[in-house]
Amino acid sequence: MCLGIPAQIKEIIDIDNQIAMVDLSGVSRAVNIACVLNDTHQAQDLINQWVLVHVGFALSIVDEKEAQKTLKILDAIGELSAAVDDINQGEK
Repeated sequence: MCLGIPAQIKEIIDIDNQIAMVDLSGVSRAVNIACVLNDTHQAQDLINQWVLVHVGFALSIVDEKEAQKTLKILDAIGELSAAVDDINQGEK
């Protein structure tokens, strides 16, 4: 199953290529933030924001309450650990 997983942006690591480091349930991952940048949201404004991540892209900004709720649901149905495992496999 392909899921978008909530993750928190921790730092901007490459402003020119629109890459940020996110924390996804304790796993650090570089993701492309181009889809969430606009006149309202500049790169530095996104630090500590929650985003929905799928295949290495931050697709949308989500509020923290919704992100935490989604993470709990994914954990309860066993999809969170599978998603984190998939991310770890992709980095090898």
